[in-house]
Amino acid sequence: MTGDQVVGDRVAAAGRGATTIADRVVAKIAAQAAREALGGVPEGGTPPYASVAVRHDSARVRVGVELEYPSDIGTQCGAVRRQVVHRVRTLVGMEVPEVDVRVERLHSDRSRGAARGRIR
Repeated sequence: MTGDQVVGDRVAAAGRGATTIADRVVAKIAAQAAREALGGVPEGGTPPYASVAVRHDSARVRVGVELEYPSDIGTQCGAVRRQVVHRVRTLVGMEVPEVDVRVERLHSDRSRGAARGRIR
């Protein structure tokens, strides 16, 4: 280490190295952000999941969600995108140029009734 990398008692940022954040950590943050955006998980549903591809300081995210139906699906997907971008930027400092939201299943009163054998 050269003398110009030490500032007082501290090591200058360039001399400290880099912090690497694992893809799975970013994926967990994205999944939690999706859950926050949706206000939880539909009755009988599964929590959102996420997969990510991290390159340098950028993360491309794919989120799978289950939604209540009828509802404004586009609005909910937009809320998930915004929350994922916000949380990943805030917590890990990565840019998120792409969030792919996949609606895996829709849950309605009718489908819940069918699962219980109560549709007429």
